[in-house]
Amino acid sequence: MTELKAQKRDIFGKKLHKQREAGLLPIVVYGAGEKATSLFVDAKEFIKVWKHAGESSIVSLQTPEGKKDVLIQEVSLHVVTDKPLHADFYLVKADQLIKVSIPVKFEGVAPAVKTFAGVLVKVMHEIEVEALPGNLPHEFVVDVSKIVNLEDQITIKDLKVGAGVTIMADADDVIALVSVAKDEVEEVVPIDLSKIEVEKKGKEPKEGEEGEAPATAAKAAPKK
Repeated sequence: MTELKAQKRDIFGKKLHKQREAGLLPIVVYGAGEKATSLFVDAKEFIKVWKHAGESSIVSLQTPEGKKDVLIQEVSLHVVTDKPLHADFYLVKADQLIKVSIPVKFEGVAPAVKTFAGVLVKVMHEIEVEALPGNLPHEFVVDVSKIVNLEDQITIKDLKVGAGVTIMADADDVIALVSVAKDEVEEVVPIDLSKIEVEKKGKEPKEGEEGEAPATAAKAAPKK
């Protein structure tokens, strides 16, 4: 289990600027019916732990009040530097079931991609499970090399799940598949020759033109 040391914090809000510059990261620990606690951890150590444990593995947090088993719940990042500014830790108890979203790691190459000029579609990137903290998997590894034909799919029931872990999804839910784009065929509308108007040869004179009497002759005005 990954460990991280924490120290007491009694500084909040805008006053945290100096502590952040000194390499400290403000955190809050809550959950399991206990009162929320504000603490500091070393920012560099936190990043190492976060990369290793993610948000689905238990972290042993060493606090002034003793050791606490926690999950990294939420991390606020700087909009420019992308460095952590604050983190929430969720307190768990060894004998209490919790629901956690476990990340999916894809491995291998799907033969159907090359054979059928298809595209690998990763439908799920994380899967929610329910388990005791000690039984939580770190990740689900999915081998896409099993997708040989277009009808092949990897579903929830194909996962290897440890004892005491319940997946909160249907067994037939798809995790990955290979899709092929279908060419759009332009619909050809049959031509009805009977409705085609054939232009007559020669110019058809218009009403009132020279050489033709007008449809309605106007009366000549009487001479004065």
